[in-house]
Amino acid sequence: MLRNYIKIALRNLWKSKGYAAINVVGLSVAFVVCIFLFLRSYLHLTFDDFHQDDDRIFQTYFFSNDPEKALRSGNMALPLAPALKADYPELEAVARILTGRKSLVEVKGKYFDKLVLQTDQDFLKIFSFPLIKGNREVALRNLSSAVISETMAKTAFGAEDPIGKTLLIGSDSNKKQYIITGIISDAPYNSTIQYDALVRIENSYAYQHDKDNWSANSHTVFIKLPPHVDQATFENRLKPFAQKYFKGRLDDLKKKGAKPDQRGDLFAVRIQKLSDVHFDRDIAGGGGTPIAIVYTLMGIAFFILLIACINFINLSIARSFTRAREVGVRKALGALKNQLFVQIWGESTLICLVGFSVGVLLTYLLLPLFNATFDGRLQFDQMLQPGFIGVMLGVFVVVTFVAGGYPAWQMAKFNAVEVLKGKLSIKRPGAIRNSLIVTQFVMSSLLACCTIIASQQLNFLRTRPVGFQKEQVISIPVGNQVNGRQVLGRLRNALANDPSVLAITGTSVNLGRGKDHVSSRSTVGYTYKGKNVSSDLLLIDFDYLKTLSIKPIAGRDFNRAYATDSVKRVIITASMAKMMGESNPVGMLLGDDADSSNTKSQIIGVVPDFHLYSLADEAKPITLYLSHNEPIRYIFVRVTPQSLSGTMDKLKQVWKEVAPQSEFIGTFLDENVDAWYQNEEQLSRICSLASSIAILLSCLGLFAVAMMIIEQRTKEIGIRKVMGASIASIIVTLSQSFVKLVLIALIIALPLAWFLMKTWLDNYLEHISISIWVFAGVGLAAVLVALATVSFQTVKAALVNPVKSLRSE
Repeated sequence: MLRNYIKIALRNLWKSKGYAAINVVGLSVAFVVCIFLFLRSYLHLTFDDFHQDDDRIFQTYFFSNDPEKALRSGNMALPLAPALKADYPELEAVARILTGRKSLVEVKGKYFDKLVLQTDQDFLKIFSFPLIKGNREVALRNLSSAVISETMAKTAFGAEDPIGKTLLIGSDSNKKQYIITGIISDAPYNSTIQYDALVRIENSYAYQHDKDNWSANSHTVFIKLPPHVDQATFENRLKPFAQKYFKGRLDDLKKKGAKPDQRGDLFAVRIQKLSDVHFDRDIAGGGGTPIAIVYTLMGIAFFILLIACINFINLSIARSFTRAREVGVRKALGALKNQLFVQIWGESTLICLVGFSVGVLLTYLLLPLFNATFDGRLQFDQMLQPGFIGVMLGVFVVVTFVAGGYPAWQMAKFNAVEVLKGKLSIKRPGAIRNSLIVTQFVMSSLLACCTIIASQQLNFLRTRPVGFQKEQVISIPVGNQVNGRQVLGRLRNALANDPSVLAITGTSVNLGRGKDHVSSRSTVGYTYKGKNVSSDLLLIDFDYLKTLSIKPIAGRDFNRAYATDSVKRVIITASMAKMMGESNPVGMLLGDDADSSNTKSQIIGVVPDFHLYSLADEAKPITLYLSHNEPIRYIFVRVTPQSLSGTMDKLKQVWKEVAPQSEFIGTFLDENVDAWYQNEEQLSRICSLASSIAILLSCLGLFAVAMMIIEQRTKEIGIRKVMGASIASIIVTLSQSFVKLVLIALIIALPLAWFLMKTWLDNYLEHISISIWVFAGVGLAAVLVALATVSFQTVKAALVNPVKSLRSE
């Protein structure tokens, strides 16, 4: 019997090749989109879940209920971790992690740029990254111990066993020798913590200076709770800890008029579960992926799949009327309802299986293109993970039952007598079919609105003034294998007489995101005349303001003629002056009220506010300073507009002379700034692609429904023409029902789109206002697309000879 069912199914599908092809194409496209988006979402949702006891691992963070805005930060003070261990001995482990840009590593005269994490011995007790060689209990016991990754071991030592070997980490006076005591496996991509090597945090540059400084927030802290202690219980126990060690912050908040939040906290030390850290931009220092984006990707995948299912149902129902006599004859010959259901549902299952298989094949073939377009970093073997296989099999089963089961059930219910008499007809679309059409256009219109608004916000972010002239400026990461100050001096000398070069400067922080993908942030906070003041710290060199075309609004720029400019002299932004409460702070001393050690800095200038970081991140005042001791990390070169095309190649040649050890990876500053909004751009691209596919699939489904309804109303059309109806009136009569459904869909979709996108835009400190013309345009386009879709069938039906139409009945 099963063999006969399969034969009949194959024969019927071969007989209706067009129907089968449309369904296979629709389902395969939907499955491709679904697999890609689910795979991307699955990767994010499984971040950090590979650690043992990951439900007991937490990151600490500060909560401050400031009157202007509640603030959360994952940057901790160096004394906090030792204090936690001392005050809460029941904690299984506490580890600090200090990371930043890559460090210079020297092995047997060879140099490498590697990401070296500075941490505590408990790191290997908290995180279960496999230790390939070495003992977890003692690998980081000594200050001179280093644990390196498997890749670094192969890169630096080849086939040689690195255990017991030495390496040098750092540059110039900060260089230190370490003994390799362990090899740890590489951190997977879905790990918040990435590394090439681990050393003790006590080796950090400023550790001795800041080890007792509760205001120097420079690193993250992770803890591992005992099995019997939950998050809420331990956070309640941390309340006395905050009152004990952060009394000054509490007093400052009270002076500012701050009120406790709903949990009764003005200032608190709280903990965030490790599995949630990846989705928390505040805790992750702006580097996390908002969970809303992950849900959006999953929602888009669900929408596309649902639209494909609706198409499958509508096409199956449309085809059922051509097979009505077959069903009637089979019933008259004794076929049972459940037998008919299994046979017809089997055909649908076969189509779904082919569509799913083609979708998987296309996913494999298109994976490199997807990764290149959307920076997906996906691998095909991730699809072989048991969890992901379970999700996709569940999706396939649901699609098979929903898309194939409903039409099969409807066809199995046909009355044999009515079918054989030719009385089977449905004059008006049923409620379910109408609901399906409305649902399709709700999702298509929703995606279209979201795509347009997301694109407008992305364009707003890119074109928003950032406070400096980003055009015609080339940013060059110096790297760790050369001295940035020496390279800056050589480059100035080499280009001193070049008319195409207008200015050259150096800095510690890149603007935008360059090819080195490094971003760092240093902040300072203190009390100035009783006011709580905090700002970003930016190390610069001479000509920084000139290179970026930033003009002081008070005071002056740093000048080589003043020898003291590199010592205790600063330039601040206008918002910093406002925070200090000074209308003209030039000449005043900047520093903590309690500081009596004569280390305050004099303000020599005020400049307009400019953005060091993305508009999506919190904007802070900026304090600019010079220093002959701190390293220059980036060099900016402003060139003339006429020389843009050839300057990059010319700089590359000059770089080989001034810094032969360092790779040239220069980029234009405007490109770097655009890269700030990579997540938004990827979301916009995905929404654009998804909305296009959704609209095409919706039109395909609408075309099928139009074909079905017009086929049922053939006799009615003939009678109308005989009675004198014009072709135009017939087209209007046939089309108006579809337009009504589209209008209903718009009534549902447009308010929903406004609410969702307003919620999304509220995550940005600066964002666009949603225009009503977006919804008007999408609504008009939806109606026109619907009319264009059904017009082919309606015009074709209206032009048919009425004699032929009536004879067909």
